[in-house]
Amino acid sequence: MNTLRPQNGLSLIELMIALVIGSLLMLGLVQVFSASRAAYQLSEGLARVQENARFAIDYMQRDLRMVGHLGCVSDQTRFMSTPAGFHSAFVAQTRPSEAQLAAAPEPIQFHVSVQGFEATGTGPGGAVTLPASGAWSGAPALPDYIKNLVPAPAAGSDIVVVRYFSGEGAPLSSYTSGASTALTVDKAHWDMALAPGIGASDPAMFGVADCVGAVAFQASQIENAGGSVKLTVNQSGLNQSSLITDNFALGQAMLYRAVSEAFYIASRPDGTPGLYRARFGSTAGGTAMTPQVEELVRGIENMQLIYGMDSQTDPGRAPTGFIASQMVADKVQTGSSTLPWRRVGLIQVALMSRANDPSSAIAPSEIPRLLGVQVAPPADSRYRAVYETTIAMRNRLYGN
Repeated sequence: MNTLRPQNGLSLIELMIALVIGSLLMLGLVQVFSASRAAYQLSEGLARVQENARFAIDYMQRDLRMVGHLGCVSDQTRFMSTPAGFHSAFVAQTRPSEAQLAAAPEPIQFHVSVQGFEATGTGPGGAVTLPASGAWSGAPALPDYIKNLVPAPAAGSDIVVVRYFSGEGAPLSSYTSGASTALTVDKAHWDMALAPGIGASDPAMFGVADCVGAVAFQASQIENAGGSVKLTVNQSGLNQSSLITDNFALGQAMLYRAVSEAFYIASRPDGTPGLYRARFGSTAGGTAMTPQVEELVRGIENMQLIYGMDSQTDPGRAPTGFIASQMVADKVQTGSSTLPWRRVGLIQVALMSRANDPSSAIAPSEIPRLLGVQVAPPADSRYRAVYETTIAMRNRLYGN
């Protein structure tokens, strides 16, 4: 008669084999999950880099294309006549010369529509190691109103300043010049084109232009009067002169916001880089210029700029509209005169965008180049890519 044998369990060898097989299966699962996570991080980093670069280029394109816009005609045309068809209330003279216009505070020198600053050692053929240490250095010398921005401009990246009249304007309903000039516009037009929230939290810097002349000024007082908005302009605040000699034809004259802004690269306190825009303005009748600094796009690590110059370099003669040469900022302006900037017809922009987080799937790659500048990024396993574009200044194209 057969008897049932009791269960004795696993032998030591069987247990060891089971543990080995289980460990191999777990290791395989871990490898699969790790590879999936690395692939996800890489794809997310790639998408973020592309998205950031696209937004950054779009922001810069919209504003850089406005360079030279002073109403009906461009800045190049305004300054071809004698006296010039442009007046700034920010200087004491009612018909200022180029030298006298330069006496205005630098953020509101609207006779200089574009101005660049080249970081040291970042011309074509140069090299920069990121993150670059120390304060920004380069040429032309950085003015205090940019140097003192918070956060401060990062070393190794170029800077560009643009000044222009906004693309949207409001037709003047009335214009009475004098020691205290009064301008009125329709409230509906004001709300659509000039009201707070449209490019400025509290707009006070304006320009008036028709096809004959243009003037930039600070509103001394802004009043809502029923269905219209009234601006009073007198010799106070930032205005060093009134609009007593400026006359504009109703039906042609438009009121615009006078925009002054700088694009630059800076870092957050935690070291994260980004593309920043500083807009310079004041309150109505105020005596000080204050910057409104905003981070446009996170993750933009470096910016390089090259300027396309008109074949006619003499600012006293009409431009041809033909771009004959390209140069960096310190070659455009080699002295104190800002006149050469009036011959800039396009800007080449190169941005290096990085992912927010590191990824183990990143393989070593060639050292990136931005418009001929060799950039050595830190070894932090973040995905990086370079994006370049050429922006034509539409208001300075041939015939404008």
